[in-house]
Amino acid sequence: MIAIGIDPGIATTGYGIVREEDDGRLVALTHGIIETPKHESLPRRLQALQRQLDALISTWQPQEAAVEELFFANNAKTAMTVGQARGVVLLTLCNARVEVHEYTPLQVKQAVSGYGQADKRQMQVMVQLLLGLPAVPKPDDAADALAIAITHLQARRWVGLNA
Repeated sequence: MIAIGIDPGIATTGYGIVREEDDGRLVALTHGIIETPKHESLPRRLQALQRQLDALISTWQPQEAAVEELFFANNAKTAMTVGQARGVVLLTLCNARVEVHEYTPLQVKQAVSGYGQADKRQMQVMVQLLLGLPAVPKPDDAADALAIAITHLQARRWVGLNA
């Protein structure tokens, strides 16, 4: 099973592609960020996000996707633009016939670290350990996306065991 985790954003969208082996081991296939040009209009940035995500899906052929749900308490403008980017992500995944699952930041922290109040550094180290990476994955958005993919693969396993 190959899953893509996505941490949506308008300037940068993190992605992490993880494969679950038959023995249950998780292997990071790739991770990184999709950047959109700051000098472009919002519609052009959303289009760039869609095209780059579509290329990733075509290359890696994930069967399922995990996307972080939005949580913004203060900045409505940021929430709106990130929400638009998230909408493009969801639409692109659905158009590619990739099954989409959504997780809150709290669910991701609990699944990866076992602690819902884990800080960013704790999460990054746990992602490194769970995937057997030689170093903490960078940049932060990519590490977050890997954590989202891990959360989904662990949730699948749990649901499978309890079905």
